[in-house]
Amino acid sequence: MAGKVKWVTDIEKSVLINNFEKRGWIQVAENEDWNFYWMSVQTIRNVFSVETGYRLSDDQIVNHFPNHYELTRKDLMVKNIKRYRKELEKEGSPLAEKDENGKYIYLDFVPVTFMLPADYNLFVEEFRKNPSSTWIMKPCGKAQGKGIFLINKLSQIKKWSRDSKTSSYKLGFCRFCTVKYTPSTSELDNMFVHLTNVAIQKHGDDYNHIHGGKWTVSNLRLYLESTRGKEVTNKLFDEIHWIIVQSLKAVAPVMNNDKHCFECYGYDIIIDDKLKPWLIEVNASPSLTSSTANDRILKYNLINDTLNIAVPNGEIPDCKWNKSPPKEVLGNYEVLYDEEMAQSDGPDRDLRSRPGQSTGVKGNRARDSGKPVLTTWK
Repeated sequence: MAGKVKWVTDIEKSVLINNFEKRGWIQVAENEDWNFYWMSVQTIRNVFSVETGYRLSDDQIVNHFPNHYELTRKDLMVKNIKRYRKELEKEGSPLAEKDENGKYIYLDFVPVTFMLPADYNLFVEEFRKNPSSTWIMKPCGKAQGKGIFLINKLSQIKKWSRDSKTSSYKLGFCRFCTVKYTPSTSELDNMFVHLTNVAIQKHGDDYNHIHGGKWTVSNLRLYLESTRGKEVTNKLFDEIHWIIVQSLKAVAPVMNNDKHCFECYGYDIIIDDKLKPWLIEVNASPSLTSSTANDRILKYNLINDTLNIAVPNGEIPDCKWNKSPPKEVLGNYEVLYDEEMAQSDGPDRDLRSRPGQSTGVKGNRARDSGKPVLTTWK
């Protein structure tokens, strides 16, 4: 369609605005005609609420699905992944295979999780099996690390239940801690050990204002390759990609796939000492605030890549488009999963494409040429 894209955002971040201006797009007010709206999760609730009855036209797209919370609320994410596992078991899928201890071989990427108070009795039973263990308490519907704390005694849950009615927690996480982790119970309340939120870490004696306690993924990869070896590092990143694909497949049946919507999710993954990745949560609106120069460059490029795919060639959106990005755009990215090809190849295609087995077409970003290309589930 001819003309310039008219954009609106209620998230005033330079990495967004600079990307819009670079494309020559025109900023308009929310009450004017617009084509592209990068909005907060609060705004998307209003847009798709029954009360407002707002209807998006064919030349309008937004950056969230109506029920994105099926993946981005911690409790619903776990519920959907559990349901996904059970459905695969019922179908007899090899993806749902378990080992001799009853653990999933291919789908064991979410830590043991309970919803309180509904699962309290189950939680107590599991807690008493390993009474020396430490548990993370995370509110279901909060973001940016608010309300996170650790417990190692059942009595602490009762205290939390009382305190949570009268006060709010303001803790969070971002990248790395400035103090080395220790499982010692004497450090249980030391937030410099357990929470990586910049708002906390910046007050520590060892906080570095230049790198802000953050590494790029490429630096993390380089470090792991040099200390743990290339093979296990490749396996780690391949398993991270596997987690992303399988978590998205878990919510696909319940997600309202509105043609006006796309998503830029923020995956929160923790890596244990055996280099096994675990999915903690998925953020609907990952932070676009930049605390360092490298952080600003990374997030600018993230938004640039997102817009290249969501709005190919920077043209006015048309929801009647074929949503597959053009080949000249797709060729610059690594395709983790091709749904149509997977469906045509049968239910065990994913399994045949697990780490160490190659299948399908592999692609990598042009600017990352020369780096190892990971397994692609296609």
